[in-house]
Amino acid sequence: MPVSQLRPMPKRQPAPTAPTPVWQGNHAASRLYCADQRLLLPTLAAESVDCVWTDPPYFLSNDGTTCVNGQRRKVNKGEWDRSHGWAGDHAFHLAWLAECQRVLTPAGTLWVSGTTHVYLSVGMALMELGFRILNDIVWEKPNPPPNLGCRCFTHSTEIILWATKSPKGSQHRHVFNYAEMKRRNEGRQMKNVWRLPAPGASEKRHGRHPTQKPVALIERCLEASTLPGHTVLDPFAGTGSTGVAALAGGRHFIGCEVEPQYAQIASARLAETQHE
Repeated sequence: MPVSQLRPMPKRQPAPTAPTPVWQGNHAASRLYCADQRLLLPTLAAESVDCVWTDPPYFLSNDGTTCVNGQRRKVNKGEWDRSHGWAGDHAFHLAWLAECQRVLTPAGTLWVSGTTHVYLSVGMALMELGFRILNDIVWEKPNPPPNLGCRCFTHSTEIILWATKSPKGSQHRHVFNYAEMKRRNEGRQMKNVWRLPAPGASEKRHGRHPTQKPVALIERCLEASTLPGHTVLDPFAGTGSTGVAALAGGRHFIGCEVEPQYAQIASARLAETQHE
């Protein structure tokens, strides 16, 4: 008998089971999970998502301080935001971006927001995985908090990297609603520097997230790169701003948030948006 026949057959690994949604839309196409993205993303079908918009941890919880409403506050946000060193942080970004690449459609695009603490690693990971970076959007904040250390310039911008899964020359062409963006910019080509205010009180009435992004910022990205009926994924959903922008624009939303307090706020915001 051949030796190969004496070897036991490897056991087939069971398919991962998705967590139970904590919020679900009217037609079940939209849903929010309170779970670690490492548990959710493997349960999503390949090529089932049209767009990813997300704001991953910046790993800034290093016992330093910042300015909030004119007062010095600790920057610590939670264990989810604590760095594991540059190599560990980069491995983290490679892992979740690889899963996003798997679930994106062949022409799907991905938006990742961040500061210098994160976007350099994210950009490198995107190139390592074979994504094609289309733009770097500069979000300028009109009224940023002052720099308390007074040893460098005030941080008043964040970068949003926009990339596509589709390689250059591919038959799969990413969505770019050029005419709509031009219309929004008074008939001129829209530049990659966007001046938009931070989230106002109306976006925080159910509660706030320390790195919350304005709905108007996300809405513009989704209006540029998706069509009504498309599915948008956010693996680091926070208080659900991506979902609010997606639902308001007639898109479907799949979100994942590891912290129960933020998932609860997101659920309330999504339910409210769903019924407006």
